[in-house]
Amino acid sequence: MLIMIEAIIREEKFEDVKEALNDMQINGMTVSQVMGCGTQHGLTQYVRGNAVTMTLLPKLDIKIVVSSEKWELKVIECIRKAAYTGNMGDGKIFSYPIRTATKIRTGETDEEAIISRKESDSNINQKGSAEGDAQ
Repeated sequence: MLIMIEAIIREEKFEDVKEALNDMQINGMTVSQVMGCGTQHGLTQYVRGNAVTMTLLPKLDIKIVVSSEKWELKVIECIRKAAYTGNMGDGKIFSYPIRTATKIRTGETDEEAIISRKESDSNINQKGSAEGDAQ
């Protein structure tokens, strides 16, 4: 079963989260810059003496696909610990099932599409095509 984990975190916590995930050998992720607000409804800052209310705050949206519920729990806890500041606006983590996944280059599907295999990468020649492929 494939599971998508989506974490919306503070921008300044990204390096901590990325390092913690790398320590778990979770290397594949998609990161997007997003704007949003939660229960805090934004933030009031003072710019040149004037109060300016920012209703949408910059965040990062990290998406990771894992192959089991065991990994889902591990990754969620890893992100939660690394992204934690204890203040409002730390973010949210969501997870949901994925019906299918396909690796475009090889045609591998589901778990095989998301698992990084060093040996399959060693079959790639300098031109970037798999050995035995028509050129």
